[in-house]
Amino acid sequence: MFVSRPAVHPVEAPPLTDVAENPPRVMMKDIQGMPGTPGGLALRLCQFLFAAAALSVMASTSDFTSVTSFCYLVGAVILQSLWSLLLAFVDIYALLVKRCLRNSRAVCLFTIGDGIMYALTFAAACASAGVTVLISNDLNICSENHCTSFQTATAMAFISWFALAPSFLLNFWSLASR
Repeated sequence: MFVSRPAVHPVEAPPLTDVAENPPRVMMKDIQGMPGTPGGLALRLCQFLFAAAALSVMASTSDFTSVTSFCYLVGAVILQSLWSLLLAFVDIYALLVKRCLRNSRAVCLFTIGDGIMYALTFAAACASAGVTVLISNDLNICSENHCTSFQTATAMAFISWFALAPSFLLNFWSLASR
């Protein structure tokens, strides 16, 4: 019976290369709008302000609870306000201590959270817009309802969603480029 025996062969170290041939990897620049930048803080504050405006306008009416999509809009903008305010505080902290927020776990968390808020806010704003159009244009019962308040709250939710789009896309791009 012929059995092969393991043989140990020394392995040579790879030759050292010049820095000119293989330059070190360069980190992506902080693009304004990404977490930890002044542009990111401005986007988070805009998201918070418009979501809070949508919430306050909708809560000022007494009959928003009679329509499910308006209740959904209130819930979505509450979550959007809390998420944006939390990340605004994180951005303020990062700017004060000059800390970079490009940690892969942090970027993954920001991307997932922004993606959920992106879909949730868009769905709520679209549902509320549909009901608002139904009430104002199709049924013509604006005299009995607070149509202008509903339209204003829906518009504020859409503007909050528009402010969320760059944050989500930049975080997703940063996560995908790793």
